[in-house]
Amino acid sequence: MSTDELRPDPDKLLIQVQQEEARAQQGRLKIFFGASAGVGKTYAMLSSAKVAQAQGVSLTIGLVETHGRAETEAMVAGLPLLSMKEVPYRGRLLKEFNLEAALAFGRAHSGGMEPPLVLLDELAHSNAPGSRHPKRWQDVEELLAAGIDVWSTMNVQHLESLNNIVSGVTGIRVWETVPDTLFDAADEVVVVDLPPDELLLRLAAGKVYVPEQARHAAANFFRKGNLIALRELALRRTADRVNSQMQLWRDTNDSSLKNQPQWSTRDAILACIGPGVGSEAVVRSAARLAAQANLPWHAVFVDVPSQQQVSEREREQALRALKLAKELSAITATPTGSDIAEVITRYAREHNLSRLVMGWQGNRKFWCPSLVEYLAAQTPDMDILQIPIPKSEKLPFGVHKATEEKLPHQWTGYFAAIATCGLFAIAAVPLRSVLELTNIVMLFLLAVGGLALRFGRRPAILAAFLSVALFDFLFVPPLLSFNVSDVQYVITFAVMLSVALVIGQLTAGLRVQAQVAIERERRVHGLYQLSRELSAALMIEQVAEIAQRFLSAEFLSKSAVLVANDDHMLELLPHSMTAVDTAVAQWCFERGEMAGRGTNTLPASDCLMLPLKGPMRLRGVLAVQLSQTTSLTPEQLQLLETCASLLAISIERIHYIRVAQTSTVQMEAERLRNALLAAISHDLRTPLTALVGLADTLTTLQPTLARGACRYCCRDPSVCTADECPSR
Repeated sequence: MSTDELRPDPDKLLIQVQQEEARAQQGRLKIFFGASAGVGKTYAMLSSAKVAQAQGVSLTIGLVETHGRAETEAMVAGLPLLSMKEVPYRGRLLKEFNLEAALAFGRAHSGGMEPPLVLLDELAHSNAPGSRHPKRWQDVEELLAAGIDVWSTMNVQHLESLNNIVSGVTGIRVWETVPDTLFDAADEVVVVDLPPDELLLRLAAGKVYVPEQARHAAANFFRKGNLIALRELALRRTADRVNSQMQLWRDTNDSSLKNQPQWSTRDAILACIGPGVGSEAVVRSAARLAAQANLPWHAVFVDVPSQQQVSEREREQALRALKLAKELSAITATPTGSDIAEVITRYAREHNLSRLVMGWQGNRKFWCPSLVEYLAAQTPDMDILQIPIPKSEKLPFGVHKATEEKLPHQWTGYFAAIATCGLFAIAAVPLRSVLELTNIVMLFLLAVGGLALRFGRRPAILAAFLSVALFDFLFVPPLLSFNVSDVQYVITFAVMLSVALVIGQLTAGLRVQAQVAIERERRVHGLYQLSRELSAALMIEQVAEIAQRFLSAEFLSKSAVLVANDDHMLELLPHSMTAVDTAVAQWCFERGEMAGRGTNTLPASDCLMLPLKGPMRLRGVLAVQLSQTTSLTPEQLQLLETCASLLAISIERIHYIRVAQTSTVQMEAERLRNALLAAISHDLRTPLTALVGLADTLTTLQPTLARGACRYCCRDPSVCTADECPSR
């Protein structure tokens, strides 16, 4: 092996150094992981905290749930506690974790040898309404970003990718979940394990729950079979994480293994999301498969504009599943096209994806067996995995009952097909003696093409069959009968039907492609107009006005632009809506992350906040007011991010124009000052030079006095004498 082959890649080394530097500025997360409640996670965390406290680590307990266990309460003694935060909710005061106090503790103890440590129990807990973050794991992310170490606990049923598996084993759906990305990004995971028999003994002895709760738990969740399955899931998930760490170490540390081929091509997974709540099961299955094999994965939802059978509710559910896939570290997309199978195949080949994960639910309209068979025929080199979806899926908590109602089907196209074919047939009846039958067939084909262009594929198929039936009934002898006297007309019927179906199919496909092209052209034109107007803007107020017009035209939403001043505080510009939560906007600006509606940070806000990231630094925040029912697709979110990027570049350009103008004015003032001083000094120097010369001459020359003249005033001795001179 040559020296060049053994030499590390400098680009990878640079990326590794940058990642290590960024990681050094953040806190470290340690998770005590168990199969179920009662295995001793909190006790193990407190025991480790006692050891860390003895070693001089500055730590405090942010929140610990003892559940009345005497051993756990004894471990809490001697450890400092943070004050709890009282949150009013439905006439009561709920005690929640005090995030502000934890951040203040971190700032006060940040100068030590070790970073400060906060103990925070139950990572998957949901915060009370009105808190800064809806989930406790989001509080943990903010603590880590502030450079504070965090120790926390969680059970295997709270992992997002295993949520449906656990609910299938135990029969109980857990709504409080933690993204797998946070679990995988933890610096250390400690497995707290306990055999099921010992856990059942602890439950019976009252060391897990109080007696009444213990009896209920033993009859439902804490059955031995459930505990065995949960234990296996916890150990397998931890083993997958350890395997990922081992592979990462091989790639970054052992150069002798880098040149050994492990596989010819890297596998990747594509999750095909269909409409409906069951798509979340497809997403979780794909995420679990990707995590087990340490593979990258994508998730796509084919958005067909002419697909009338998919209601708006089902589309919203598919977009919700797409958002879940993004939270589980998937690459998401919503490609468009008339042929779903063709779009999926093209996307898989463009991104080199070798495994397709799809949902199946019996006679499901969207993912029908013909789609799977077509994909299997078109992609023989890919593996297709079908995930069974239960026919009855409950909506998650928070979805209103009204959204469960089935939307009415759109029958307009079918009624139009029946009416159009009938009108063409009635209009052609008087022309039977004038036109040949072939020309009458052309009239019906024209009707099919027009219906396909206006209403899509399915009404055109109905019109094709109706045209053949009406042509046979009204124009082929014997008239007013479906009997055929000449066998040749059977060929006419077959050709007419085939041509009508082909025309309808092609016209409907062209219609969808035209719609997609028009939509893309509209967005590109909008971005072009936005960039052109921003390039001509000379004031930041003009930028806000241009952004308001663009977002109002594209999203039918109001917007606001907040620009940071010299004190790094946001100021609302004119031509902006006034209903902006400045606290949320300031948080978005300080963190450089999206916040507000549709995100995991402060989702109760009325606006979606996007940071304006310029090439040099953050310039402000773009606030977009979205309605309660609006769900942004990945393409729409990307469009918003592009708009925010253009606004940031424009604001930064205006800032540097002002800096350049100020510098130019200062340089011109300095030049004028120097010219003025040079002119004044020249005008003063000319007479002064003569005076200085004369003075020098006077000092060098001795005056010649008349004989007998006064030596003090030089007057004639007859006038003044030296003894009596007043100048003496």
